[in-house]
This record gives sequence, C-alpha cells and structure tokens, in this order.
Amino acid sequence: MRVVVKLFAALRERAGTGEQVLELGAGSRLADVWPALGLGEEPEGLLYALNRDYAQPDATLRDGDEVALIPPVSGGAFLVTESPLSLDEVVAEVADERAGAIVTFTGTVRSNSRGRDVERLEYEAYTEMAESVMTGIATVLKARYDLHEVAIHHRVGNVGIGEASVVIAVSAPHRADALAACKDAIDTLKETVPLWKKEVYESGEEWIGRGS
Repeated sequence: MRVVVKLFAALRERAGTGEQVLELGAGSRLADVWPALGLGEEPEGLLYALNRDYAQPDATLRDGDEVALIPPVSGGAFLVTESPLSLDEVVAEVADERAGAIVTFTGTVRSNSRGRDVERLEYEAYTEMAESVMTGIATVLKARYDLHEVAIHHRVGNVGIGEASVVIAVSAPHRADALAACKDAIDTLKETVPLWKKEVYESGEEWIGRGS
C-alpha cells in the first residue's frame, strides 16, 4: 500500500523534502513509517498525526493515508511558564509582513464557576510533553489551513482572577483561515495537551481535569 508522509522543520531538512510517498506492506503501522524513511535514529519525542488527527504509533495504516511526522518542540512560540503571559509577545512571534490577519485568543480566570466563587486557579502540566503537543497542534493547523505562524503560551502555577491562563495567536493571509485556526487551536489544546487545573474556593478546592 502507498502512504503520503509529510515532514516539517528539522525533519524536512534532514530528508531534503517536505513530502515522501512510501510503499509499505499490508498491516503496517505508524511505527513502521520512520524506519522506512531511512533517516537514522528516530528523534526522541516524535509525534504522529494520521489523516490530520493525532494517533498512536501502533495505529494501523491503510492505502492512501496521510501521515505527518511532528518533530520535538524547539521552544519559543510554544511555551508553558509560571510567569505572567504577554499578548504582545505572542503576537510578535506570529508577525509576518505577508499576513492579512492576526487573530488572538486570551483565556482568563473568571471569578465564578459552576455556581461557586473562585479565588484562583492552580495549573499543573507535564511541561515537556505539553510543549511538544502544542507544536504538533500548530503543525496540524498549518496542514489544514493557509497560515503563516501559530504561537501558544500557557501559564502554570497559581493564576489569579482576571489573569490570562492561555494566549494564542495565529497569522494568515486571510481572516477566515486565521479565525478558524485560532478556534481549532484552543479546542484541540483543551482536549489533547497534558494540563490540569484546580479551582480553589473559599470553602475548598477541586481538580477539574485536563484543559483550560
């Protein structure tokens, strides 16, 4: 069977191309793609997307599938930090003179949740994986939409009422793709990034689970 493999950043440079077509045997899995490329040792932290959705290495491939190899995080535009977030910094990371639109999303801590008064939120993350998954989100978005750049910063630790917990910026030639990609970015982040939040009340506290 034949699958299309998309490569990005350092992986693209190593391969000398952003796309390869592989012939694989029936029953092959995602984990078989890297060895078939013949690019040496598999990078630690490599993530896979299958037909533009994240997938585990043991996922079975079918003829005509599109596989994206998502390299490890390089820092910068995808950041988990205890420091206060800056919208200006995130916008600067996606600025591009070709862009006709820069769309941003800022998630802030509200004072009331599910009928209870909130004093603050406490965020915890598996930081190294979280930043890698954010990088993967951006890679998938760039394959899905006509974009220039994507940046995502997320706060961890104690975050007070009114403070930003997450800031996202997307630049694109046209506003429609920028708007759609920004919405997809926050929705996907809430579902896939290993971040957890605890709501702290005057009378107690509760872990809410993954997401912002």
